[in-house]
Amino acid sequence: MTTRTGNRKRWLIAVALLCALAVTAAAVVLIRQYQRDRASKPFVVPEGWRATQVYAAADKALSVPEGTTRKAAQRAARAGELPLPAAAKHNPEGYLYPATYPVRAKTTPTALLTFMAETAKERHAAAGVGDYDTLVIASLVQAEADSPEDMAKVARVIDNRLKRDMPLQMDSTINYALGRSTLNTSHADTRLDSPYNTYRHKGLPPSPINNPGPEALEAAQHPTSGDWLYFVTVKPGDTRFTDDYAQHEKWVEEFNTEQAGGA
Repeated sequence: MTTRTGNRKRWLIAVALLCALAVTAAAVVLIRQYQRDRASKPFVVPEGWRATQVYAAADKALSVPEGTTRKAAQRAARAGELPLPAAAKHNPEGYLYPATYPVRAKTTPTALLTFMAETAKERHAAAGVGDYDTLVIASLVQAEADSPEDMAKVARVIDNRLKRDMPLQMDSTINYALGRSTLNTSHADTRLDSPYNTYRHKGLPPSPINNPGPEALEAAQHPTSGDWLYFVTVKPGDTRFTDDYAQHEKWVEEFNTEQAGGA
């Protein structure tokens, strides 16, 4: 009996030691995971950022020389490493999905860009975005709408003008071509020789002009019912829609007055 009891005690001790080792190992794994999570930094891509803005911010977040992420994007897109559709023609614009991404010490520009493009592919599919034109329209909506509430109306204006074979005449596309952001578009600007100049060229621009978020994607697919052909944001929070050109021109004059007063 004494021998059996001694063996049983030794067995129980061995089991207890194994359990303790297992718990310790699990704790070490959790600690390492926690340390990895803490070591990551959030990299935020706001809705409506252009690819150039994403590249510049990524260079800083990854502590790499200026222009590194842009070059990585061009190379990865040409090499087929980014999940882009054929219609994108190796242009990542529109596929750097606005979200918060974890950035660690060993994160490379290509890895970060791939994560963004894969996220875009998943989110676009979940939102029902089935074609490139919808993404282009969503980017216009993102750039032109003063508020989320106006997005579906802006989408309707785009749809109505396309159906009537009218040029879109959207300042945001000129801003994109010139690499700027301004509310003031001159007559000379509207004569810009660029495929992104929707004053001179009918139809959609050749690519998205930014990376739209979920609300813009939704609006592009489900425009509000209406016959509007024009809109102008007279001042923040005051966007007016109409199908009457004369009325639109009066509101544009109000906008110009507001701009002059704020100058």
